[in-house]
Amino acid sequence: MNDAVVLALAFGLGAAGGALAWPMLARVFSAPLFLRTNVRGAEVPVAVGMVLPVVLLAAGASLVLLDAGDLVQVPQGALAVSVLAAAGFGLLGLFDDLAGDREAQGFRGHLSALRSRQLTTGAVKLFGGGALAVLVAAPTARERFWVLLADAALIALSANLANLFDRAPGRLAKVSLLAAVPIVVVAGIDPDLAGPAVVLGALVALLVPDLRERLMLGDTGANVLGATLALAVVLTTAPSTRVVVLVVVAALNLLSERVSFSRVIQQVGPLRWFDGLGRLPPAG
Repeated sequence: MNDAVVLALAFGLGAAGGALAWPMLARVFSAPLFLRTNVRGAEVPVAVGMVLPVVLLAAGASLVLLDAGDLVQVPQGALAVSVLAAAGFGLLGLFDDLAGDREAQGFRGHLSALRSRQLTTGAVKLFGGGALAVLVAAPTARERFWVLLADAALIALSANLANLFDRAPGRLAKVSLLAAVPIVVVAGIDPDLAGPAVVLGALVALLVPDLRERLMLGDTGANVLGATLALAVVLTTAPSTRVVVLVVVAALNLLSERVSFSRVIQQVGPLRWFDGLGRLPPAG
């Protein structure tokens, strides 16, 4: 079975898994623990992004079984690292979604709290994400210190950057799907993308409920998507390419400390149109 079919199968398993998992888990996410009030005043379940690693776990196991039966050929190392990244970053995001303190925002807010000997959930996510990123990036770095450091920084900073787009229904999903396009263009049909393909397939299944304000992906989903897309870059591109991407991602993270991306989106016509595409009309 050729690589294109493997990726199509992975994407299809993700889409089917997402379409099945969300309705089956909707009752779980309707518990008061998960409910948050959105901009319309409606109660919407948060942290539904945890569906993404759950689907990846099930689809990944299916792909490994198909590989064992000589029906497909899947790079199991890359798939295992994808599962580790999605599950690990998802759990860090879930912690922030459920117990997060919204008073401390951005790098400066979390570091300022740390100087006062207060450890925020955001700081746990920041430092925990950095440590997890090192473990995720290690298999591809081949013990090259600077490559490992750069790849880990790319993964951790991408997870943080994705969080900055989790501000409106469907925005995070749209930005993630849009960001996947240049990755596929540069990487081509690479079987190492099987894990990210599953996650993106599941994301597509959640897009309409997200736009219709039936769920929020939350920091959980943002963490998973940012780390997964960065890992796709790490798995399929040259170190020099990854450094360029790292510079862009780091610059956007620094820019976010001074500029509101939501305000920029609202002020630029084409961005505002794309952001509102498929969303419910404004209240009132």
